[in-house]
Amino acid sequence: MNTHSILLAVTGLTPQVVTETLYAIYQQGEKLPNQIHILTTAEGYQRVRLTLINDGWLGRFYKDYQLTKPDFSERHIHILQQSNGEPLSDIRTQADNQAMADGITEWIRTLTAAPETSLHVSIAGGRKTMGFYAGYALSLYGRNQDRLSHVLVSADFESHPQFYYPTPYSQVIYGNDPTRKPLDTQNAEVMLADIAFVRLRHGLDNALLQGKSSFSQSVAKAQQALGPAHLHIDLKQRSIKAHDTLIKLIPADLAFYSWLLKRQLAEQPLPTCPNDGAPEHGYAGEYLREYLLINSEMGGADRTIQALQNGMSKAFFEQRKSRINKMLQQTLSHAAMAYLICAVGKRPQTRYQIKLDADQIQYQEEYKE
Repeated sequence: MNTHSILLAVTGLTPQVVTETLYAIYQQGEKLPNQIHILTTAEGYQRVRLTLINDGWLGRFYKDYQLTKPDFSERHIHILQQSNGEPLSDIRTQADNQAMADGITEWIRTLTAAPETSLHVSIAGGRKTMGFYAGYALSLYGRNQDRLSHVLVSADFESHPQFYYPTPYSQVIYGNDPTRKPLDTQNAEVMLADIAFVRLRHGLDNALLQGKSSFSQSVAKAQQALGPAHLHIDLKQRSIKAHDTLIKLIPADLAFYSWLLKRQLAEQPLPTCPNDGAPEHGYAGEYLREYLLINSEMGGADRTIQALQNGMSKAFFEQRKSRINKMLQQTLSHAAMAYLICAVGKRPQTRYQIKLDADQIQYQEEYKE
């Protein structure tokens, strides 16, 4: 499948990092991006607009190398904003720093949302903090097809205001130092340095992947998913808290989950799923005891109690297991793995457990037995 490739560059006062990056990609024989986005400050916006667009440096690069132009115009140059919504001129305060981090994070979240895209983030331009946040945000939201890079330029040409890329013909500029020595842009060396990064996207829940989130919220969620598993059960509130995330379960499901946990804590044999036509009376009794502890005011008409009058059936066991696992996965995403009801062993001896140690399970004291 052909993916739609996007280059996202963070720039400050050196917009030429965009054309340098494009040249380096081309020089390596790789596919150039279909679209370019630039994140910058208010001053950076003017420099990008005046040099890459008005002065034509971006178009010149594509013409010199006879390449197809990407989707890029002024609307693809994005000025990062202050917390009050005003354009960010520079990063001078902690509030500016936080606003910049949130803006970069939101753009990277947005550009990695569509599965058919690939995102290449260049951190060659802008302040060091801009590059750091861009790299960190890609670590949080990046997928397998996404990429992080920095561009390396030979010393004489680095940050030179008249150098945008090595030209395929001779072009003389003069050194950006007191010597003012003549330099031929044809001889410049530009190299793309790929930066490896750890992909933590699996640690973010769907709410953060699909909706706006601050940098600090995204980091906290990823850290939470990477932290040790811990489960807190509150039967009175009919809820569990896994990875510090509150999950409400209906009484029938909570009773089933608690029944499994208490069997484990008591070091009883792991339960098997009842066979078709052979409901388990022992399981039903243990389960109903847990169910009535949660739903004590239910009478004989309660459907759950009626369903277990002849023992716990295979259908009841599998339905409860599937509903609970689905709720955990929807709420916790990849962090749910530690809390799922898992099969252990091979048929016909398959048993079920929640792979938590006793010290990772905590009941609200009021209902602790």
